[in-house]
Amino acid sequence: MTDYTLQKTPLEGLYLIQQKVFCDERGRFARLFCQSRLTAQGRPFAIRQINHSRTVGQGSVRGLHYQKAGYAESKLITCLRGAVWDVAVDLRPQSPTYLQWHAQELRADDGRSFLIPAGFAHGFQSLTDESEVLYLTDADYTPEHEAGLSALDPALAISWPLPVKNLSAKDASHPLLDEHFQGVEL
Repeated sequence: MTDYTLQKTPLEGLYLIQQKVFCDERGRFARLFCQSRLTAQGRPFAIRQINHSRTVGQGSVRGLHYQKAGYAESKLITCLRGAVWDVAVDLRPQSPTYLQWHAQELRADDGRSFLIPAGFAHGFQSLTDESEVLYLTDADYTPEHEAGLSALDPALAISWPLPVKNLSAKDASHPLLDEHFQGVEL
């Protein structure tokens, strides 16, 4: 294994990144981001923003969040503490995997990250009592263009590994999919 590889997932454009983790008596080291490796593998990613979240309570869910057309962002997600069930939903209407989701467990010690393309909704469930997630994005967050979908939408039927709890009021108010939803055009 090289020190930074992309693995395809069932959803077009969604990748799992595997970093080589170096361990010794002092601890561990992993390269979380490598622009040249991503570019060489056909996935250039220019960091515009770095965000960090801390989530308390096993089963707590954040999401599903996305930015509207014209403001969509790609994300590189890494778990820094604990473990999360990280979910990406394809919202690109022209995609063969439109409205399909894929989830990946990310752990602080597993050397994996999720590379989520623009046009996807993103959310996660904390699998531990406390988790921390680092988000690298290639676009600036603009509150007036943010949107979300219900993490409990039966049309998506996301298989959360734990009972969903601790949704914020904002996340709990996200709508269910209906005939008016048109996805995110890129």
